[in-house]
Amino acid sequence: MKILVIGGAGYIGSHVCLELMDAGHEVTVFDNLSSGKHENIFSGELFVKGDIMDEGALDSAMSKGFDGVVHLAAFKAAGESMLLPEKYARNNISGSINILNAMAKNKINKMVFSSSAAVYGEPEYLPVDEKHPVKPENFYGYTKLAIENLLEWYGKLKGIRYAALRYFNAAGYDINGRVKGLESNPANLLPVIMEAAAGLRAELSIFGNDYPTKDGTGIRDYVHVNDLAAAHVKAMEHLGRAEGSFVVNLGSEEGLSVMEMLESARRITGRDIAAKIDGRRPGDPARLIASSGLAASILGWKAIHSSPDSLIRSSWAVYRHLLK
Repeated sequence: MKILVIGGAGYIGSHVCLELMDAGHEVTVFDNLSSGKHENIFSGELFVKGDIMDEGALDSAMSKGFDGVVHLAAFKAAGESMLLPEKYARNNISGSINILNAMAKNKINKMVFSSSAAVYGEPEYLPVDEKHPVKPENFYGYTKLAIENLLEWYGKLKGIRYAALRYFNAAGYDINGRVKGLESNPANLLPVIMEAAAGLRAELSIFGNDYPTKDGTGIRDYVHVNDLAAAHVKAMEHLGRAEGSFVVNLGSEEGLSVMEMLESARRITGRDIAAKIDGRRPGDPARLIASSGLAASILGWKAIHSSPDSLIRSSWAVYRHLLK
């Protein structure tokens, strides 16, 4: 298939592009490079520099003809979304409307969308499955849910079939060492730990140590980015051969606390990673662990690279070269 990957020069996008090309698909990257990196654009890909707020640029890119679109172009920092909702509304929601309109105009009827476990909010039960109520506790999660709702309507009205993939916590780097471009100003736990380990930041901030968990720090389900990338390919190929749309969780089905991740990183890197305790962030649940049974049923997908050691070793392989 011929696939347009919007946000394909970013952290997750670059891994998705490699996985698509490994599976024999033709890939074009559409990215404004605000957070994506030139070094994450690989041989064999076509590249269009453009912004999802530019309707003309989207239309021009899609007019080249594509079988499907992968949408990874959302802002994703939950904490920032609570301070700058207008930024997230504009890019995530309005930008997604622009993408959908361009798809409809150019008769592209398949989208794989990077959604988020943030749509669930504080879990009412664990593990969280797709039947769990959706009650986002941060504005970022709200924008992802709003986009899912838009997809449902565009499916009904414009015939766009979609796979909304609700990621839990993406982590790690390409297990084959091909992705070198690091995230700018990362907000997720593992890259922040890696920056602290490499001396790029003085210390790690742990947001809350008074949660009702075994060590007081938040527990999350971390899924390796190679596993996420494989799910995108499986989802697009499924849309190519079967009718209907679907929403699935992508997680490892295991929980790790912030402190467990930190201690594992100290052991694997051999670095004394400084950490301080800060207050809780608004909208952060104490525990969030996935049920990924539906992804296994529909796509034949399972996380196979998502052990703590795999997550940390693949990340440190990239960050250790920056050691100060």
